[in-house]
Amino acid sequence: MDAQDRPKLLNRLSRIEGQVRGIARMVDEDRYCIDVLTQVQAVRAALSRVETELLRGHLGHCIEGAIVSGDKDEQRRKAAELIELLERAAR
Repeated sequence: MDAQDRPKLLNRLSRIEGQVRGIARMVDEDRYCIDVLTQVQAVRAALSRVETELLRGHLGHCIEGAIVSGDKDEQRRKAAELIELLERAAR
């Protein structure tokens, strides 16, 4: 991961953490289901954006590094990791 991206991702994750705590409070307060579900969707969307940024960083750093290195075994490992990740996401 690029060092300059880490603080941005941590900031986003902290905001998401706060959103999740807010959802827990809403459930505890027996708030209207649609309001709670709306917040759950917002958290899922925010996590999706974090996931996209992490994937972009992985492709731009780890995968690109394996390609540039010319190490075929490392390239295969990185490709296999990515395929495994995508397979898990598809389940």
